[in-house]
Amino acid sequence: MKVSAFATLAPRGALLPYSYEAADLGPHDVEIEISHCGICHSDLHLIDDDWKISAYPLVPGHEIVGTVTGIGDSVDHLELEQRVGVGWQRSACLVCRPCLYGHENLCAHKQATCVGHRGGFASRIRVDSRFAFALPKGLDSARAAPLLCGGVTVYAPLRRHGVDATSAVGVIGIGGLGHMAILFLRAMGAEITAFSASADKREEALRMGAAHFVCSTDAREIRAHAGSLDLVLSTVPARLDWISYLQTLRPNGVLCLVASPPGIMQIPPDALLGQRSICFSEIGGRATIAEMLRCADQHGIAPQVETRPMAEVNAALSRLRQNQVRYRMVLENR
Repeated sequence: MKVSAFATLAPRGALLPYSYEAADLGPHDVEIEISHCGICHSDLHLIDDDWKISAYPLVPGHEIVGTVTGIGDSVDHLELEQRVGVGWQRSACLVCRPCLYGHENLCAHKQATCVGHRGGFASRIRVDSRFAFALPKGLDSARAAPLLCGGVTVYAPLRRHGVDATSAVGVIGIGGLGHMAILFLRAMGAEITAFSASADKREEALRMGAAHFVCSTDAREIRAHAGSLDLVLSTVPARLDWISYLQTLRPNGVLCLVASPPGIMQIPPDALLGQRSICFSEIGGRATIAEMLRCADQHGIAPQVETRPMAEVNAALSRLRQNQVRYRMVLENR
């Protein structure tokens, strides 16, 4: 089967029309006719080969929504014409210790949707059905797409660290990830403090559910919130004043990164006094993704998106590179 797609042929290259012959449908596989695919900053990193793992021609895209058009012989949980979503991960071994404990995202043999495979900037895709998730009827397809990667990226650490209505949580960076974190935190009933370098995002952050807004470029303003937070979620891939953010934590508080800052984090041990800790979180397992989608449906969580036709992928990527998107870009096959 021929699949039409958009691919870049070299690092930082424009995406061009491209077609490829899809692999045979395996017993556990599904074929999905793609209606929407979100653009994540990870797609930019892959296009530019920032992580030195890209192979060209490269078809990016891993926030996929579409309809099942083909089913392998062993698939019994999905049906033809069912609407499904696929995120960053397309498969795992399902027999190692992390997989057996529901942490497929930590599997040593996991495979990414658009690393070593053709991704979702395309008309169709074939993936392991066990990593394709039935979408609740109440979720709009364009707004559901970013949930498949960005949504679970922020939701998983909130659940892992037991966030509830008694929690006070800080979110660093009110962008594609950060705004979704605020939406989920509001649904959980947490008290939210938004940290942003963009003063013009204050009103939006407060409207989305933040109780407090802090200028992230003002160390004194950050330190004014010392000892007030149980969890701080950093969604920006930048060097920050980590000491000041650690000081905002209560005893047993956690600074959790969901975006990787450059260089080395230099933290003096006494910054962790009070049993404070730092961790990194990677997407989420299958059960967490399914739970996140149900939560989004039940609480009406809808990421703020801008849509473009798939054919305008280069214009969409340009807007993302220039930080002009509020807050997620989604491509549509029209």
